[in-house]
This record gives sequence, C-alpha cells and structure tokens, in this order.
Amino acid sequence: MMDWKLPRQGACRCGEVRIEVRAAPLVTMACHCTGCQKMSSSAYSLSAAIPAEGFAVTEGEPVVGGLHGPDAHHYFCPRCMTWMFTRAEGMDWFVNVRPTLLEGAGDFAPYIETWVGEKLPFAETGAAKSYEALPPMEDYEGLMAEFREWR
Repeated sequence: MMDWKLPRQGACRCGEVRIEVRAAPLVTMACHCTGCQKMSSSAYSLSAAIPAEGFAVTEGEPVVGGLHGPDAHHYFCPRCMTWMFTRAEGMDWFVNVRPTLLEGAGDFAPYIETWVGEKLPFAETGAAKSYEALPPMEDYEGLMAEFREWR
C-alpha cells in the first residue's frame, strides 16, 4: 500500500480556490465519456474519489458549472473556471477531486477507466481495469479493495 503523504494541498489555475485532501483516495479513475472530454478539454478526465470527511475547500468559493442537473454538481473556480471537483447527488460520502490540482499529482495514476466505449482512439491511460461504461455498483467495494493493494 502506498504512503499518500497526507495532507495534500491543491489549487485552481489562478490560486483563488484552494483545497486540501486529508484522506487517501478510495479509487482513482479516468473517464472517457464525451461530457468529461468537453468539460476537461482533453481526451479524458482524471479523478480521485476522496472520502468526504477527508476533503475541504480551504480558500475561496467554488461555483457550480458544467451540467446543472440534479445528479452531479461540478465545482469550478469562479475566476479561472478550473474544474476542481464533483459531488454526486445521493453519494455524499465521497468527493471526486481532479488530482492534477494537488501537490504530487503523479501519485494519482488511474486504477480504473470508464466509458471506454466513448474513448478517443489515441487515448491511453495505463489503467489496470477498463469498463465500457461504468462498473456495476456491486463491483465498487471489490475495486476499492483491489486499489488499496495496487498502489
């Protein structure tokens, strides 16, 4: 198991919104869905599922951007518009943090990749597990246990 060197500080591109992670990720992911491609202006988005009690906004006031629907709330810096984290409705126990905003982001390699059915042909993540869409909900407990051993 990896020493996550916690806590870790992070910030948006301009530094107006700052975050802190005080808990190891439950799992790390790359998402190839077209929505993440558009929101990240990249081939995929990276995220680290952090237990909610281990995440804090320490400076600034992020705003909701991206989709404004009932299922997911994507938080951005109001000044530079960096996509910083996502909270899924009904899953308040974790926060999906964009790990590239954190110090030592190289430690957060994706363990799973999702929505590979929408993946751009050249996009490679090195993830250990791949899913055409999302893993079945009943698989997440096992994936998190495997992730703890993987890193």
